[in-house]
Amino acid sequence: MSEPVPLTRLLDDASLLSLEHRLHVEELLGAHRWQADMEARRLEFIGADSTFVCTDFHLVGTADGDTWLWAWANPWGFAPPLIAVAKMVREFGARYGVAELTAAEMPIALGKAAPEPHQVATLLADAAKVISGHWSSYCGVTDDTCVAFLVEHPEFELPAPTAEGLARVLAHGVNALPLTDYRRAIQSYLSRRGLVTEFLENYRLLEFTGAGMTGTVEFDVAGHVANLEVGVSTDDFALLAEQESVHPVDCRPESANSH
Repeated sequence: MSEPVPLTRLLDDASLLSLEHRLHVEELLGAHRWQADMEARRLEFIGADSTFVCTDFHLVGTADGDTWLWAWANPWGFAPPLIAVAKMVREFGARYGVAELTAAEMPIALGKAAPEPHQVATLLADAAKVISGHWSSYCGVTDDTCVAFLVEHPEFELPAPTAEGLARVLAHGVNALPLTDYRRAIQSYLSRRGLVTEFLENYRLLEFTGAGMTGTVEFDVAGHVANLEVGVSTDDFALLAEQESVHPVDCRPESANSH
């Protein structure tokens, strides 16, 4: 077995890029209903104005009020292509000692924590994303069970990053997501979005450039985000005039979200 990898590290690596994909898909779908034919491998999202049909999707697992069940352990015995990603996640967990990825079934409640089924499904789908490279997900509810899918559709792909989009994801993510290592989560997100990153001043600052943008993330002594600035850059990396750039965003975590 290789050096163990804690689940929290996978979730930090996945969290912000997963959030951006989730926001993108939610905006595309709007109010909708969903239906799935597992045998035909057809997943449909039916809205008032448009319908999205996914013929390439992956069943990750299911969560009810008591337990999470990985798709590879589901007694229904789904076709191998449908659960291939779930098996990939199990193999990764076995190789790197991630117990949560190899246990066929796990209780939803952990100690005093009692998360909702969709919260557990979302987190474990995030782990599957960073392992598989499939970044769009959907958690649908049927018969009081939350079903987690990774879905593929051309329109679900993210557009090129923008300063406004990065600021939105970073500001929302650091306040709302259960991050463990803010530095790792942010650097992972920016790198996966194609930006060049560099830590400075003993990891107090993270500078990033690329895709016509430049910015800085400042961390406090506890490793939380103290300040974030994202702007549009010119060829010489100077910020454009105020009306052409994104204003600095104060995204210091609220006390309720502090670790």
